[in-house]
Amino acid sequence: MATETDPPLPPADGPGAPPGRRPEREELPDYGAARARLLERSDLTGSARRTALAALTDDWLAGLLAAAGAPAGVALVAVGGYGRGELSPRSDLDVLLLHDGPLDPELPERIWYPVWDSGAALDHAVRTPAEARAVAAADLKAQLGLLDARHVAGDPALTAGLRSAVLADWRAGAADRLPGLRELGRERAERHGELSFLLEPDLKEARGGLRDVVALNAIAATWLADAPRDGLDTAALRLADVRDALHLATGRATERLSLQDQDQVAERLGVLDADTLLRQVYEAARTIAYASDVTWRAVDRVLAARAGRGRRMSRLAFPFTGAGRGAGAVARGAVERRPLAEGVVEQDGEAVLAQGARPAADPVLPLRAAAAAAQNGLTISYATVRRLAAECRPLPVPWPDEAREQLVTLLGAGEACLPVWEALEAEGLITRLLPDWERVRCRPQRNAVHRWTVDRHLVETAVRAAAMTRRVARPDLLLVAALLHDIGKGWPGDHSEAGEVIVRDVAARMGFDRESVETLAMLVRHHLTLVDTATRRDPDDPATVEAITKVVATLPQLELLHALTEADATATGPAAWSRWRASLVDGLTARAAAQLAGGHPSPASGTGHQEEPTAEQERLAVEAARTGAPALALLAQAEVSARAEAPGWAGKGAAAPGAGEEGPEPMGVRLTLAVPDRPGLLGTVAGVLALHRLTVRSAGLRELDPIGAGPVLLLSWTVAAEFGELPEAARLRADLRRALEGSLDVARRLAERDAAAPRRRGIPTPPPLVAVAPAVASATATVLEVRAHDAPGLLHRIGRALDGAGVRVRTAHVSTLGADAVDSFYLTDDAGRPLSPQRAGEVAAAVRAALG
Repeated sequence: MATETDPPLPPADGPGAPPGRRPEREELPDYGAARARLLERSDLTGSARRTALAALTDDWLAGLLAAAGAPAGVALVAVGGYGRGELSPRSDLDVLLLHDGPLDPELPERIWYPVWDSGAALDHAVRTPAEARAVAAADLKAQLGLLDARHVAGDPALTAGLRSAVLADWRAGAADRLPGLRELGRERAERHGELSFLLEPDLKEARGGLRDVVALNAIAATWLADAPRDGLDTAALRLADVRDALHLATGRATERLSLQDQDQVAERLGVLDADTLLRQVYEAARTIAYASDVTWRAVDRVLAARAGRGRRMSRLAFPFTGAGRGAGAVARGAVERRPLAEGVVEQDGEAVLAQGARPAADPVLPLRAAAAAAQNGLTISYATVRRLAAECRPLPVPWPDEAREQLVTLLGAGEACLPVWEALEAEGLITRLLPDWERVRCRPQRNAVHRWTVDRHLVETAVRAAAMTRRVARPDLLLVAALLHDIGKGWPGDHSEAGEVIVRDVAARMGFDRESVETLAMLVRHHLTLVDTATRRDPDDPATVEAITKVVATLPQLELLHALTEADATATGPAAWSRWRASLVDGLTARAAAQLAGGHPSPASGTGHQEEPTAEQERLAVEAARTGAPALALLAQAEVSARAEAPGWAGKGAAAPGAGEEGPEPMGVRLTLAVPDRPGLLGTVAGVLALHRLTVRSAGLRELDPIGAGPVLLLSWTVAAEFGELPEAARLRADLRRALEGSLDVARRLAERDAAAPRRRGIPTPPPLVAVAPAVASATATVLEVRAHDAPGLLHRIGRALDGAGVRVRTAHVSTLGADAVDSFYLTDDAGRPLSPQRAGEVAAAVRAALG
């Protein structure tokens, strides 16, 4: 209560004592001795000890007030932590001497001197109720202290009147005071950091500390919002117990849990060791920090509603109810609900479940909701996460393709992933998805280089990796490797070796194919190899490069290891990465890449090899060639499996099992389309799919000449409905026919739809990468590689740019990996020859311009 007190007087004895006679007083019990005996009692610990110490102090101060001869109209009031009835061993005594009229000027001294003589730290003030209210109105910290005012001795009516007045003032001014309270919390967080990640945390002032609990109670006192209470009281008690043990271990009124004190504090609390102590502290702090985030979002909504009440009342008089859910319907009066993904909508700046969502029947819904929230820069509402945790069934093993895709999409959101991940973790959904996560959750890292706990470092590494997805051909593997690269730190022995074993099991459960599992295992096992070799070995020694090429077998694997190395180091802390280290790693990577290339095509670009068409594909091609019209088959997953279509058509993504393997079915349905070749085909077909709100997960394009009458383009797509049901095959075929005939202007229709219902801008993403692969990638075509953030109509824009450039797309491989599109287009001129370097550059520039 220092901010609302009068300047303290020094003790009567010792240097700086005030001149004059010490006030006479009756002999009272020795508070210091009684306090020491209470603190030595082994049967009193935790909250019971704090309550007993407050009660002992109450009795002593009541005796001091009586001995001082206090008249009527005087009360002694405890405020702050002492006011809450919980007194830590070395806490200050925050006391207000309240009076309602003229006061003997010597009365306060007759109370304060014995307190100083006892050695107790005193924070005091002498005020009338009006003065106390005036100070509170001018000083937010003083007002917070008075919210916990508690009567100790004297006139109880005086204390009760002050409490009622202060609470009324607080509630009446809440709209003006709460922004200041939030700013105080932000300032403390900037000064003291996040309690959940500090090796020497301040238990009181850091974010997630005891001050935040006080703020949450103050918010609850406004009656505007309340914190989620599950686990909050337990977390606050845990921090208070640690603080008490710290006071007793050090004999000082300190709030910082220093390294040298942690073993003693752990021993006093009966905790196994200092690491276990820190882990318990971190868990408590995360509970408090998450409750604070949820509560402040609720406050924001209430304050925004108050500010816009007049405008909304006019809307409520004529509520808009004409649109369906897919058009961004307004539900519950004037509350707008905008669709984000199947079963997920945006409401009041948060992702919530759609009214028709059925969590019990949709085990992928938690990941879908999380990915949709993160990609749109939102978090998931508290009620939604609670419902998902309570109702959703565990994912089957192996995971459905969609679950893996949604996890990658969540991680690919970068910084926007963090609050969503914290929300999932607060309700236990992360450990339900990844049981091995429990061993690294809240695990401290006693290394000055590391800024974070193990689990937060893993998520931070994925955040850094999200900015590097354009550098690799498999962004999904990069993001998952980043998330799991230190998963072995929860086990004995070398964490890289333990992590390799764990990640093989985790990746298989996620449904990755065998080759992807091996790549992930290599990345986890060797995530330190590149930087260690670059900084400890002679760069000119051929054995140095050989040490890397023995680990990675292909250029795509080297790209992944390079990006993971940088993401890991930059997520560790400033001391782990520098220009010097970066230059050494880049140089070694370049030399290893040159050796791996060896004049052979990069597997990242594909070889253009096509598997033999299936009987169904040949049938469609013959039909298209004979009729001159599009022939289409739209098959559900079960039909795809029954007809055993070639797995290679699922594209290069992780969603497709390798040949001869059993694995999860591809996400979505298979659309096979045969069309007589003509200009503008790829862009037109992709536009029709976008018009029907079909998301292309993977695609392949090839030429056939089934009856010798001219080429037929065979397109095999894996598509999924963005929202709701898939369109009927007949309707899709009719629109394709109209678009190819020219009676349906696809580009105009898409532009009109986007103008009528513009999409949320979403999060910042890395810029698209459009590059011409080296000539060795294909001997018969020019390979154009496009890596971009996936978005509705992306393939339509690429196709239109290629069509406008006047090139032929001989074959194409399109993959959507999480939120990233990784596409390769094999291009020729009208004569079927590869493009000249200049022409290829012009085409790449046209596609780049189309992608903005």
